Amino acid sequence: MATTVDEYINAQPEASHPALQKVRGAIRKALPKAEESISYQIPTYKLNGKAVIYFAGWKKHYSLYPASGRLLEAFQKDLTVCEVNKSTLRFKLADPVPEKLITRLAKFRASEVAGE
Repeated sequence: MATTVDEYINAQPEASHPALQKVRGAIRKALPKAEESISYQIPTYKLNGKAVIYFAGWKKHYSLYPASGRLLEAFQKDLTVCEVNKSTLRFKLADPVPEKLITRLAKFRASEVAGE
C-alpha cells in the first residue's frame, strides 16, 4: 500500500504515469501550500487539515473527487470533457489532460472548503 503520492503513481499501470503526473502538477500549481498525502488509499491534498481534492488512477481513466453540486453547476460547460458520476469526475487516459481546468477545479474546491 502506497504511503506517498510518488509510490501511488508508481504502483499504477505505467501507461497512466504521465497523465497522473500532469494531474498532480495541476493540483500542486493550484494549491502550492497544500499538504500532499494518501487518504482512502489515494492521493489527497489538504489545506489547514481539511481535504480539498483527491485523485485516483484507473485502468482507462483517472478520477477527481469530490465534485460538489456547486462545483458541477459552476463548471457545467467545462465538464463536457469528462464523465460525471455523482461526485466523481472521470477523465479518459486516452484524452489530453485538461491541466488548466484541473487547476481551476482545485482552486474552486479550496475556496469551497474554506467556506467562501
